[in-house]
Amino acid sequence: QVQLVESGGGLVQPGGSLRLSCVGSDSIFSDRTMAWYRQAPGKQRLRVATITSRGETMYSESVKGRFTISRDNAKITVDLQMNNLKPEDTAVYYCNEYPPYAPSWGQGTQVTVSS
Repeated sequence: QVQLVESGGGLVQPGGSLRLSCVGSDSIFSDRTMAWYRQAPGKQRLRVATITSRGETMYSESVKGRFTISRDNAKITVDLQMNNLKPEDTAVYYCNEYPPYAPSWGQGTQVTVSS
């Protein structure tokens, strides 16, 4: 079981940027497809960005062109660079495998986009 800890969230104005980081605890992390998910108040948790073990990336339409997912297998990290943030990006952001492994959900990191 991989333990995951997210960080980097905060309050940012529309148009601003944030970089989220997810640190894993398992050396086999590098063999897994990883993803960032987000959950807005009262809504379902949705996957927004995915990266395979080979570095191939996929994005939801809502973030394509604004968010960039990356990974460093040596450091056991997965990052999410978020640019041109919009109020609708406000949510708690989580990382996990894809498909998600329930026991690996962390506390997430809050991102609030507001003027």
